[in-house]
Amino acid sequence: MPWKRLDEQLSPWSVRLVNDLKIAEGETRKLATSIASEVRFLPKAAKDSIIAASPVRLADRLQELHAFQGWMDTVHRSPQSAYVIRAQVLTQNYICFVYLPESCFRVLSKVAPIGSVTRKCAQFLSDNPVRGFRNAIAHANWTYREDFGAIIYWARKGHDPDESMQKFEVVQEELSFWQALSRCVAYAAFSNL
Repeated sequence: MPWKRLDEQLSPWSVRLVNDLKIAEGETRKLATSIASEVRFLPKAAKDSIIAASPVRLADRLQELHAFQGWMDTVHRSPQSAYVIRAQVLTQNYICFVYLPESCFRVLSKVAPIGSVTRKCAQFLSDNPVRGFRNAIAHANWTYREDFGAIIYWARKGHDPDESMQKFEVVQEELSFWQALSRCVAYAAFSNL
């Protein structure tokens, strides 16, 4: 797997990784490489628990990620169309915030060593505000901002199902960061189990 390419894709968000995830600056320049190494050297029991967390074979998960990347590459080469862009938004948000947390991030956040880059990333992608956004995507509680520069969504701040939903907004730059981090963690983890 081209870890250097994934490392480079996340380099624009180095400051966010330091400030929001508390990852050491040196680690931010080689995030995918660090996650790949940490997952590769997890104890066998930890790897087995990740694999056992889902009835879907790991090879199938990785194949789905590759198919998703093929779709993204196709979209980027295609002429711009509002219909294609909206389909891309739907697909990317589902993969990054529903499919991957359920199949990878939640269990990875429990078995990765405390303080590791892998655990910090998996927890960030499993907790609010990303968790609230995930729930909004999964339950159709979102819409585009009028200028399409952000997604407006409704979610609960906590875990109480009786809590009323509140309105939030995620701008494209923030969403791009979440999506890039999600894909990086998934590729690095799934490729090294």
